[in-house]
Amino acid sequence: MHTIHNARVQLLATALNNLALAFIVAGFVAPAVSGQWQAGGRLLATVAWLGAGLMIHSAAQAVLGRLRQ
Repeated sequence: MHTIHNARVQLLATALNNLALAFIVAGFVAPAVSGQWQAGGRLLATVAWLGAGLMIHSAAQAVLGRLRQ
């Protein structure tokens, strides 16, 4: 039973980590590539997207703490 539980925990952590990466891409990489950095006023939005991505990534790390031996 631990194998099934661990697989589900790993899938959840992977999904959360992928969501975190999407937030980081949306907030940092996309504006940088599209040239929106020159428009100004993007710093606060970028920090918010990066912060959300880091928080979701931290949640994924916490989920991995539920693995069983």
